[in-house]
Amino acid sequence: MQAMGGNSLVQRMIGAARLDVPTYEEVEHDEKAMPQAAIVVVLASLAAGIGALGNDDRAAGFISGLVSSLLGWVIGAALVYVVGTRLLAGANTQANFGQVARTLGFSNTAGLLAVFGFIPILGPLLAFIGAILVLIASIIAIRSALDISTGRAIAVAIASFVVALIVAAIIAAIFGVAIAI
Repeated sequence: MQAMGGNSLVQRMIGAARLDVPTYEEVEHDEKAMPQAAIVVVLASLAAGIGALGNDDRAAGFISGLVSSLLGWVIGAALVYVVGTRLLAGANTQANFGQVARTLGFSNTAGLLAVFGFIPILGPLLAFIGAILVLIASIIAIRSALDISTGRAIAVAIASFVVALIVAAIIAAIFGVAIAI
């Protein structure tokens, strides 16, 4: 695939959604792209909130979804950074938190498909496809940010997810709240 070129938010989102590796490499190296990555996370969260409009307790879910998406992004990126640079680093791994956070932020682009979640049958299918694309894009983002193989990127993603799940379960138990995965 050829890079989209340019560094506008929309161009980068298109490249990220197309799973364009040069786009992820560009975002990794652009230290000024953190606000754009945060915008992608917010847009994907808003899309999920709109897609869930048919569910009960919409307002509370909408706001908590937005906050948890942003927190999840930052915490997830931190976990990927630690696991990927300390525990499962490759021979060429030289990354900082910003590189990991930016690439993972953009990997959420396909999550915009969740906006159609309220449409019977088609909506949940599109949201599911978006979720699968986000997963694939996350592996590409991790691979790009950490300069590791695809297999190692998958291992970093799984290890980070397990750590996040354990931490979330502990926090949920302490505060007596349910967690959503």
